[in-house]
Amino acid sequence: QVKPQFESRENRTFGIFKAIVYKTQVVAGTNYFIKVQVSDTEYVHLRVFQSLPFENQGPSLVSFQTGKTRDDPLTYF
Repeated sequence: QVKPQFESRENRTFGIFKAIVYKTQVVAGTNYFIKVQVSDTEYVHLRVFQSLPFENQGPSLVSFQTGKTRDDPLTYF
């Protein structure tokens, strides 16, 4: 659901957009830290916020880090 938000901010489109691993952080909603494969060798880390269910809002892309590899550890940012 956040692929269009990411592509818009990067001003590119990606044929591959596959979540590899994720971590969560519970706040007033949930932060998801997601490692996403965007090409054969390129990965990005996304921070996505999902508000509480009663707020009826979809996930939003808060921040991202590009230039990652498959072996880079997924850390909170």
